[in-house]
Amino acid sequence: MGETGVRAEETGARPSRARRALLRRLADVVSLPASRINVFERSVVGDLLVDVLRPAPVEERRRVAQRLAPLGELPDTLKRLLLRDEPEVARALLEDCAALSDADLIGCARDAGLEHRLMMASRRGLSEAVTETLLSWGEEAVIVAVLRNDSARLSQSALEGVIALSRGTAALCDLLLRRAELRPSGAYVMFWWCGPTERRIILQRFAVSREVMQSSVEDVFAMAAEEGWNDPVARKALQFIERRQRNRAAIEKSPYADLEAAVAAAASGGLTRDLVSEIGYLSGIKPLTSAKIMGDAGGEPLAILCKATGLTRRDLSGLWRAMRRPETTADGQEHPDWRRVQTTYEMLAVDRAQTVLRYWNWTLSSALTPTLLRAIREGDGALIDEYSAPERAALLALAENFGL
Repeated sequence: MGETGVRAEETGARPSRARRALLRRLADVVSLPASRINVFERSVVGDLLVDVLRPAPVEERRRVAQRLAPLGELPDTLKRLLLRDEPEVARALLEDCAALSDADLIGCARDAGLEHRLMMASRRGLSEAVTETLLSWGEEAVIVAVLRNDSARLSQSALEGVIALSRGTAALCDLLLRRAELRPSGAYVMFWWCGPTERRIILQRFAVSREVMQSSVEDVFAMAAEEGWNDPVARKALQFIERRQRNRAAIEKSPYADLEAAVAAAASGGLTRDLVSEIGYLSGIKPLTSAKIMGDAGGEPLAILCKATGLTRRDLSGLWRAMRRPETTADGQEHPDWRRVQTTYEMLAVDRAQTVLRYWNWTLSSALTPTLLRAIREGDGALIDEYSAPERAALLALAENFGL
């Protein structure tokens, strides 16, 4: 064959019969078992096949990819080329090729497009490293596909990223609740923006008891008391574990005789900023947590607060009215929101309601924005007043939730 003929074929304008045959033969050689070809020979053949594949038509490349997909070993250069090819070419490898490592998949996810990542998301047995890369793009279709892939494994950091995204994408909440990796801390945070059905699932599945912890550390309470509760780390952990929810120290300082008296004042005169803060203090939670509970549109957190603190259904009803929430519909029927709140109150045991409430108190009391924290520390005159830092945060939340 002359030099002119070789150059004409190299242009790739119209593949010759020889080139098509060469593609098939080289693919056959790459596919030979290890008993017939060693790893170095396979690598050299793969490099040559890459050069022949580059100018080949899409259909030819797709056929080669399908031919190679069942293999348990492929040359790296060949994998890189085919994985980043057109979606119809890469599909056979992305969906089921056992020869792909996590590094291959992660590299493809970063270099290729949405369609490639979407195909990869349905692949069986995805590792935490691969799913973390796929989820990091924030593409809803890919996230949904990964969450629906029961064989994919998710790291807690990746899951937390999706939980944050679910605030603006309600469809993700249901899928997250089906994942075995979801833990109570993530579920309790999601609770705030989930719908009624998802909220019920969270309470049924994640409202755990603290009985085992309580029995295990029962003697530690006496030790801490002997030391004057001077270890802040131990004190905070024991506060979460203990059975008592109400704050006895707050009751001694309060203008109200007890929590019930504060609730009665709210029921008769309506909720005020001071009352919301006071109910929070008496309940053993911070004002921000109390404000978030009182301002929640669904109402279930109010039922959890009342059950956790030992308040009665009558107290629950009084707070519901104080929040200006309806008990009946226009035609005199019981309002579905109020019915759901009562059901939530009845379904939860006190201990489990306390677990949820205390988790909320942790997350919400540390949820101040960097801007607000900086203003508090630097003495910004626009924000600094006679209130404590938690009270300031509560006032901001109340202003948004109640229009105060």
